[in-house]
Amino acid sequence: MNVKLVDAMTRYFSGDPKRISHFMKVCAYAVYIGESEGLDPTTLHILEAAALVHDIGVKKSEEIHGRGVYDGKKQEKYGPPLAEAMLRELGEDEATIQRVSYLVSRHHTYSDVDGIDYRILLEADFIVNAYEDERPVDFIRTGRDIVFQTKTGIAIVNEIFNL
Repeated sequence: MNVKLVDAMTRYFSGDPKRISHFMKVCAYAVYIGESEGLDPTTLHILEAAALVHDIGVKKSEEIHGRGVYDGKKQEKYGPPLAEAMLRELGEDEATIQRVSYLVSRHHTYSDVDGIDYRILLEADFIVNAYEDERPVDFIRTGRDIVFQTKTGIAIVNEIFNL
């Protein structure tokens, strides 16, 4: 677990247990899926970092547009520079910073998925959002059929939601 990044994100969202819980759950699912799918250590590290910071843009979006007015595209817009600054401050290498920034900029974009780290981030975030937003089974089933491609992701979404 990237303890320094967890600490930084927890401080960033201090007083917002819902957001802290969200990124921790997305990270747990992402790492579980990534390890089960046999990701190499570098890709797994990038995935974990991206899962932890994927929603960093929410706070700025709410500051600009008001609480509850944010959407996925605003997160994708505001998140990358914030993630880059945090990762640089923590001493991450430039290649990791750039890939994580790219993933943050697309974590609500389901087309042109170019990498297993990107795919797993989408899957993990979908699982957590479906639960937190109390999505109906038909929505989750359709999402599974469109978004999920990893064996582990498909298996876990099926088990969690009894699909």
